[in-house]
Amino acid sequence: MNEPKIHPHLLPNVEDWPIYKLSENRRNFVKELEAHTIQFYMKKQTSVVRDILSKSIYLERIRVKEEPWKVDPPNERQFWRRMQQQLLKHSFDKSDEEASRTHEEMLQQIIHRYSEEIVGTFRIPTFLFARRFLTLFFTRLLNTAAGKSLLGSRYRLYDRMMVKGNVEKVRSLFDKGTVVVVPTHFSNLDSILIGYAMDTFAGFPSFSYGAGLNLYNAGFAAYFMNRLGAYRVDRRKKNLIYLETLKSVSNLSIQHGVNSLFFPGGTRSRSGMIETRLKLGLLGTLPEAQRELFAKGERRKVFVVPVVLGYHFVLEAPFLIEQHLRSMGKERYIKAKDDFYNIWKVLRFAWKFFAESNSITVSFGQPLDVLGNPVDAAGDSYDQYGNRIDVREYFLTNGKVQEDEQREAEYTKILAERIVERYHKDNIVLSSHLVAFAAFNILKRQNARLDLYGVLRLPNDDYVFPDTLLRDVMAQLQQVLFQMQTAGDVRLSEEIHWEVDALLADGIKRLGNYHLQKPMRYNKLGQIVSENFKLLYFYHNRLENYNLHTKISWNKAELEMAPTL
Repeated sequence: MNEPKIHPHLLPNVEDWPIYKLSENRRNFVKELEAHTIQFYMKKQTSVVRDILSKSIYLERIRVKEEPWKVDPPNERQFWRRMQQQLLKHSFDKSDEEASRTHEEMLQQIIHRYSEEIVGTFRIPTFLFARRFLTLFFTRLLNTAAGKSLLGSRYRLYDRMMVKGNVEKVRSLFDKGTVVVVPTHFSNLDSILIGYAMDTFAGFPSFSYGAGLNLYNAGFAAYFMNRLGAYRVDRRKKNLIYLETLKSVSNLSIQHGVNSLFFPGGTRSRSGMIETRLKLGLLGTLPEAQRELFAKGERRKVFVVPVVLGYHFVLEAPFLIEQHLRSMGKERYIKAKDDFYNIWKVLRFAWKFFAESNSITVSFGQPLDVLGNPVDAAGDSYDQYGNRIDVREYFLTNGKVQEDEQREAEYTKILAERIVERYHKDNIVLSSHLVAFAAFNILKRQNARLDLYGVLRLPNDDYVFPDTLLRDVMAQLQQVLFQMQTAGDVRLSEEIHWEVDALLADGIKRLGNYHLQKPMRYNKLGQIVSENFKLLYFYHNRLENYNLHTKISWNKAELEMAPTL
């Protein structure tokens, strides 16, 4: 097996990092942010702006009343009451010129309030402390998990955190433009691990990222989040002014060369599937930022890097799959509580995760431009026929770089589709994924008269997976995956190449191994059983979008029927 490579830092001096430079110039950046967002609205008709202000104030007053947080400013109620009074007094029944002045003044106050809340800072001492803390935490974690003392031999973190894919190519792009990393999202552990992997293993400078404002309710978390370059995202705020301010933060920071990370799926995958539909809000800021850079005469490009995270075990899986099944509207499930936003619970999750001999794969995919075209190590873009193209030409109207909202909306949709394609091609199939997929398809096959919800309601106490059939189905899928890997349609972990018996044993051992109810395990008789079909379904879903179920030939082995349930 090839030794994992630890890359040196691209910019060893933290003061050279774009995120640090932007933080040092925070006051001017906030002013630029406010002007950029106000300009967006002042181009609209007076009546349209009045309507946006009215709806935004209405939604904010409801939020303040129904969802107050201690992190909110103490004068929230008074501020929004004053905004409503100002709008009623100076906008309605006034001339367009007078109303427009009022609207601009109100937008200035509201956007300034949002900007100061959203824009974070980056403090070098805090970052260096966090880096040391995580290194010591993970080292201690792995030593303990392996039964080693601090004085004994050390487990290497890259034995458990495997960084794969186009790392070298991505590294070559940092001096040619701004890099935006867009990962899949399965767990609250994602942010900590991918950030640590990019810093420690890939040698990237620190990224700007969005952090939920709810994290700032806790003093410990707030202290670090405030100083590590995170911009605050308040998911309670749904009004258009707030959302546009948030988009402007992304747009302008990218233009300033600050590398960014956000989850385009918007939230953790409830089903366990790789995302197939992405949210276009923040994603739409990438073509906008690229166009504005070109309009300024700059040739710097915006590069988009899909990243796929692979887990054998997702702590939140029981909650997530319950949410997914309830949202389908097919059954009524008891509401599960999402209890995994607390920072200490995330760290305890990390302990449990690695202590059970778990590993995580971080797969850096093919870098793209903002149109979804692949780029090479030199930053050049290529179309579907392999021809090199000039991205700037796609933003021209009558020979000039000009804004075209409809055109850029189409570019955003295309980019989202290309990211989803890369997610599936750059996904690394783990042994647990294959075992869960094969087992759940057998369960469905043997209960073909039932729909999905009927299968999930089956009692698991009496069911034993047919050993011979499970091996046969896995062997078939293994061959299909080999062909897909050769065609560049998926990546495979080393374990997928093992003999089927070893692959099956490894997959069962690792599959959701910390859950109280195991998706699969061996019973005292050596039979393969499941303690929770819903969890098995969750992990099976990782391979659901590859059409693998159509590749199974059920006639190759005798179908061993399950007991009548």
